Amino acid sequence: MSSRGSSSHRSRRVSPAAAVTARTKTRIGKYEMGKTLGEGSFAKVKYAKNLETGDSVAIKVLHKDQVLRHKMVEQIKREISTMKLIKHPNVVQLHEVMASKTKIYIVLEFVNGGELFDKIVHHGRLKEDEARRYFHQLINAVDYCHSRGVYHRDLKPENLLLDSYGTLKVSDFGLSAFSPQSKGDGLLHTACGTPNYVAPEVLNDKGYDGATADIWSCGVILFVLMAGYLPFEESNLGVLYEKIFRAEFIFPSWLSSDAKKLIKRILDPKPETRITIPEILKNEWFKKGYKPPSFEHEEDVSLEDVNAVFNDAADFLVTEKKEKPVSMNAFELISRSQSFNLENLFEKQAGLVKRETCFTSQRPANEIMSKIEEAAKPLGFNVHKHNYKIKLQGDKTGRKGHLSVATEVFEVAPSLHMVELRKTKGDTLEFHKFYKSFSSGLQDIVWTSKAITEESR
Repeated sequence: MSSRGSSSHRSRRVSPAAAVTARTKTRIGKYEMGKTLGEGSFAKVKYAKNLETGDSVAIKVLHKDQVLRHKMVEQIKREISTMKLIKHPNVVQLHEVMASKTKIYIVLEFVNGGELFDKIVHHGRLKEDEARRYFHQLINAVDYCHSRGVYHRDLKPENLLLDSYGTLKVSDFGLSAFSPQSKGDGLLHTACGTPNYVAPEVLNDKGYDGATADIWSCGVILFVLMAGYLPFEESNLGVLYEKIFRAEFIFPSWLSSDAKKLIKRILDPKPETRITIPEILKNEWFKKGYKPPSFEHEEDVSLEDVNAVFNDAADFLVTEKKEKPVSMNAFELISRSQSFNLENLFEKQAGLVKRETCFTSQRPANEIMSKIEEAAKPLGFNVHKHNYKIKLQGDKTGRKGHLSVATEVFEVAPSLHMVELRKTKGDTLEFHKFYKSFSSGLQDIVWTSKAITEESR
């Protein structure tokens, strides 16, 4: 039995009102915004999908009034421009920058493997070889960014992400340094970062070098990776600072002597004698299994979008669009159901193959859209999406040219959607063969007649 035509389906609670208000989706330019991934002092980070390519991204959203109120325009512009020029395999990539009349949108690479911190929390300390491998990648990223004048100032395991292949990615590199920093002496003067990871010279408010401060944080991270706990940890902030100023910590017994020597050189409370990155790269413990990063340097990177964002160029402004699937009223639902569809009056000929079909689903509309795309692409169909309509265009020539299928998601109720598929070009029999293969990829979202019967008991 078709999932759209059972009597139990028709007996479910469908409001006779003209329409039910649908949950909206926000679209910014070519990106459909999703759930919030995190929030900071100045920004909110949201998951988003590029509707043109299907790629996932993370979008950092800043409010322009906050940027102006804190006099952060030039600082953010400089940092974003620098970050766009940084293309390194161990740094989260900044793709583009957009702006509406009230907000700035920074489009970043979406990294889906979680935080390195979570790995330690769930599995405990890492073995020395594994910790060294992550430390290699961290130093590679920090070295590259320092060479371009970018200093993180808040390095910690929570800001180190892992992709699906286990590759380390430094996030928020340079974007944390928003407030004015320099007093003309070439040093930074803003005390920021997480206290447990901050270098002593950052805490004494006498100015510090961003490079040596980041190296200290890398040393704390290396200690945490191999020990499973922080070298400096006290509930009393004053006592914590005293221990950091004196570099007072105890090594766990299981660390190798070479690892201890390197950490001791990094966690040197005197920045002028602290080990440098060139020296770390020559260290015997560090060199074990080390492979220099291999990637292409892109010289021609456009900063046109960055300049446009801060110049309020009208041609570059994007708008927030609230989109939702078309609501379907009770009469439309009945007219599309199997028993009441008026088209059945005209399709009584034996062997006549229908040109359209539909199914119901209790999944969210955006999930239905994604599943349709996932099921169609392996079958050789190009996917073109607009709002909650999808056009599937076959890339093979059939008996009547290329098969083309139009789909649309309708909302029946907040938790019930109907999806209509209609052949717009090509052979009808080929459409049915396509749907047979296509529907197998939709089994986990289709509200079947069995499920309907069980729910209506």
